[in-house]
Amino acid sequence: MHTEDWPATAEEALAVQERLRGLVDLTDDLPELPPTVTGLDVAYDETGHIAAAAVTLETAGLTVVEQRTHRAQAAFPYEPGLFAFRELPSLLAALDRLERTPDVLVCDGHGLAHPRRFGLACHLGVLTGLPAFGVGKTRFVGSHDEPGASRGASVPLVDAGEEVGAVVRTQDGVKPVYVSAGHRIGLAHAGRLTLALTPRYRLPETTRHADRLSRAALR
Repeated sequence: MHTEDWPATAEEALAVQERLRGLVDLTDDLPELPPTVTGLDVAYDETGHIAAAAVTLETAGLTVVEQRTHRAQAAFPYEPGLFAFRELPSLLAALDRLERTPDVLVCDGHGLAHPRRFGLACHLGVLTGLPAFGVGKTRFVGSHDEPGASRGASVPLVDAGEEVGAVVRTQDGVKPVYVSAGHRIGLAHAGRLTLALTPRYRLPETTRHADRLSRAALR
């Protein structure tokens, strides 16, 4: 989908979600620890400009291999459940600037943990064909028990009787994060990768790098 074909209204965006969500494939053929991981994040300013960042790290040492940004006007108004349409054109442009094709995308957001089971990680995965999952800071849908207080504790995130994600404690005693599969990766695998990406802090190193880079690109 090209930016010039981008939905202009909520009704058009909902129709796109409905059409594309059937293309989500959760067949997991990703290596347990892929060679690299690519984090994505965006920053906004008060004028409606958006800066998207794509940062690729070596999975083993979490060192930066490559990073790219793209700055533009937000392509879609803020609408709950349609957030991907606001961010995707800039994220796709940043990804296009990478010299190396990502092994897996780690989104600052959700995948199946979405009212229509088609959050940002699903949408990005379907459009790029790449494995993708989401690690959200806050819950968007569903309910859950409180995970144990220790790093690695996890409980299901359930919405309308369906397990749509996992609530994962990435550090002892800190707030958990919300992990959900997006495309070409299973939930358990996404949870293990999330822990591999959080050796010291609550949020994945992919998100931390992409957050800093997107904010810098906006200045």
